[in-house]
Amino acid sequence: MYRMISRTLLVLLHISLAKGNSVPQKYSHYDPRTSMYLQCDHCPPGTYVKQDCSTEKNTECAPCPSHHYNDRWNSNTECQFCNVVCKELQYVKQQCNSTHNRLCECAAGFYLDLEFCVPHKKCHPGYGVAQEGTPESDTVCRPCPEGTFSDSTSATARCQKHTDCKKLGIKVAYQGDSDHDTLCQPEGSFCEIDITLCQEAFFRFVPNNWLTAIAQRPPSTMVSSQYIEGVQEKRDPQEHAFHLFKLWKDHNRESESGKHLFQDLQVCEKKVSKHIGRLNVTATQLRTLMKSLPGNKISKRELETTVKICRQPDQVLKLLNLWRNKNGGDTINLLKVIKTNRLQKMLRRTIKKLEQFLNSDEMYRLYQKLLLEIFGSQTQPAKVDFK
Repeated sequence: MYRMISRTLLVLLHISLAKGNSVPQKYSHYDPRTSMYLQCDHCPPGTYVKQDCSTEKNTECAPCPSHHYNDRWNSNTECQFCNVVCKELQYVKQQCNSTHNRLCECAAGFYLDLEFCVPHKKCHPGYGVAQEGTPESDTVCRPCPEGTFSDSTSATARCQKHTDCKKLGIKVAYQGDSDHDTLCQPEGSFCEIDITLCQEAFFRFVPNNWLTAIAQRPPSTMVSSQYIEGVQEKRDPQEHAFHLFKLWKDHNRESESGKHLFQDLQVCEKKVSKHIGRLNVTATQLRTLMKSLPGNKISKRELETTVKICRQPDQVLKLLNLWRNKNGGDTINLLKVIKTNRLQKMLRRTIKKLEQFLNSDEMYRLYQKLLLEIFGSQTQPAKVDFK
């Protein structure tokens, strides 16, 4: 037993020396047997004096019992009790052990002010975080210097540089200040999309028995055979109908059937806008959405330009459009397989509702009506299985 204690003390001594702690001076002990004051060795951290030294032997040290500690070289005849109890909004950073009392720390977002954990101060618009708060100190705010801004109330957001409209290739509409970003002049041509979700849904969900008719004779204004042959040569056979209808749309904007088509599709567009318009997504959430899409990714610059230039309700639709053009993909099917578990709750629900709406019986009836208006009632289209 004595050997085990000696080894423990030796290990503790080595640890203490490795940390750079020097062994303190000896303590004075009166020995009644010899009537002399002896100079005894202190016991290392994590132990206490079990038996003072004598003329025959050195100080005998023993490890601190459970829930007790000594944090320095000592001549104590017992260890101290771990008496620290973590308060509300604190967590145990370090459990009690033989060399340390229990250590508590304020939870994230709070710091210790006297005896209580209080929330970190938030910097108001026009001010950015110069130094983030810690469990021991509050947030330090500073006014945003020239050329930077902060438009939020936050305990973590720093001042950001104003958007460089020139770098984006567009003009300045409003010069930014300390609490507003520079507003670039809207670039309509960039934010426009070549085909809307409703148009794509209509063009893609064509019943199989219409495919031959579409390929052989696009309705109303004829599309030149050169364009049709180009589609048939360069596109996957399953994509022929979609791209032929897209050609027909571009050639028939002013025709009677084209006007009917776009008027009826506005019903769909309004409902899509209603779904998307409820979103209040951040650039980070849009970035997560883009990362969850398969295939070729949207570039960082395309994402930043979309966020800076396009109105918020149009940002999701524009990014989906960019993805489709980059991948030659099917946005409607994409909405079914997108990894929504990575997305913020509101965005996840919106994508799901959008997908359900575009694949609903209500939309099928609209597709059927539009096809009959364009082709007449020559052939009755078979109902499409959207499942």
